[in-house]
Amino acid sequence: MSESQEIALIDELRGLPTETEWLEFKRSRYEPRLIGEYLSALANSACIAARSAGYLVFGIDDETHEVVGTDFDPYNTKGRGNQDLLPWVGAGLHPNAGFEPRIVNHPDGRVVVFEVGPAKDQPVSFRGNAYVRVGSSKTELGRHPEKARVIWTRGSDWSAEVCQQARLDDLDPNALVKAREQFVIKHPAQADEVEEWDDATFLNKARVLRQGAVTNTALLLLGRPESSVLLSPMVAKISWVLKDDQNRELDYEHIGPPFLLAGDRLLKRVRNLTVRALPSGTLFPQEITQYDPWVIREALHNSIAHQDYRLHGRIVVVEFPDRILLTNVGDFLPGDVETVIQQDAPQAIYRNPFLADAMVELNLIDTQGGGIKRMFDTQRKRFFALPDYDLTQTNSVAVSIHGRILDERYTRLLMERTDLNLSQVMLLDQMQKGMRISREDHRYLKASGLVEGRYPNLMVAESIAKVKDDTDRYLIKRGFDKQYYLDMILTLIREHGPVSRKEIDQALISELPDRLTEEQKRWRAQNLIQDLRRSGLIANQGTRAQPAWVLSDAYQRRPFHK
Repeated sequence: MSESQEIALIDELRGLPTETEWLEFKRSRYEPRLIGEYLSALANSACIAARSAGYLVFGIDDETHEVVGTDFDPYNTKGRGNQDLLPWVGAGLHPNAGFEPRIVNHPDGRVVVFEVGPAKDQPVSFRGNAYVRVGSSKTELGRHPEKARVIWTRGSDWSAEVCQQARLDDLDPNALVKAREQFVIKHPAQADEVEEWDDATFLNKARVLRQGAVTNTALLLLGRPESSVLLSPMVAKISWVLKDDQNRELDYEHIGPPFLLAGDRLLKRVRNLTVRALPSGTLFPQEITQYDPWVIREALHNSIAHQDYRLHGRIVVVEFPDRILLTNVGDFLPGDVETVIQQDAPQAIYRNPFLADAMVELNLIDTQGGGIKRMFDTQRKRFFALPDYDLTQTNSVAVSIHGRILDERYTRLLMERTDLNLSQVMLLDQMQKGMRISREDHRYLKASGLVEGRYPNLMVAESIAKVKDDTDRYLIKRGFDKQYYLDMILTLIREHGPVSRKEIDQALISELPDRLTEEQKRWRAQNLIQDLRRSGLIANQGTRAQPAWVLSDAYQRRPFHK
């Protein structure tokens, strides 16, 4: 700019009726850290307002917009320590949207203006925190997820970019076979067509390629393990770490592409032990695995879909004796988990839209959304603690999946009160974890007879339902021993096999205790079937979608099987 153009720019900014979210006036204060924070806020706000730049101007009164002048010299000022201001600020901005300071000799006084480019692809942060302007105030962007979402949607999609060095030969054959299977599950009406498609046609239809070109998404989901180097410097890796109760590392494995098969590999490493899921002394104790495989897959696939690969981090899965912790890099775009569960709808924004679309087509993400809510519902039906989301760390999302009972009162209550809604269960879950709930939530739970004690020292109420002494009613409520139901399934298969899941349900559900809902009875039947399968007594001769259960060879060889 010429001097006259710079003066004209200053006068144009002064002529605005008020400060805007992409413009900040300062008289003369120039604390180095504040300059970095303001440049972050102005870059992000300029993106939101679809402006070509944001401006931080020194030497102008922020109320009257009069030029008051300043002796601030950005070129001869220190940042922190002995480092010059401009390189110090530039090193703290990530990503650096580009900024240029100018000293303008305005006729009414000396003015210093910082012009900063708008955020692109992702929010601009300073020293680990992203800022934004709300009205005339600077605040942390994390408090305004709706503004963060605007920034993400106005950026480019890394997952949709074509990897120029990659070819179809860089895709894993086993992953391609699995991809076709998953696509057919998602689109059963196209099963016959899929068989006729070559790989390029299929992958275009599945939205993995772009007009036949291999994308970053294709390499993530279907690439050969060695193809991850083509994504460098981006990191495509899932690290599984096994730790004991003293936080000591016992084992580990690094899982690279193809991520389509990562769920299977992870589940083979996770020690999904069988535990006594219900507390001692209950009427209907049962054994159940620590983790539901679907919940682990869903959490992993969410991490893959929402990982910010440009931050060069990896997805980390840490298995402790009583829980699994999954962490991915990148902010939680929906803002908070409660809103996601209440909306129970497909997410409006994904960090990697192209990748998310491909995962939908390959049956890795539920097209109807609600995956997080289903995770909570699944844990609730298993009478385990609900997942914990930790969103307190910048550029990080962590979720813990619990594999044991935390509070027997909570578990008994879930068993006895199947009428509780998910909001009530979530509040009770917070209480059992020692988290404080609001007074309003306390009154809500107390009115329903679900809590005891004086606020804030609350606890889940003791068991409410009482079993009558009548023996028949006792059996109806409690149900029979587990072996009774296992023998019932084996007898049904031996006399009428192969049998479908529907036939097992018809025979079994009416015999299960009345205290369970119909959905809980189906879960119970599924667990019993899987117990027999894992024990090697039955086998599936059908498909996963349409099983046909028969007695296994191992069962037939037993001398007492008849």
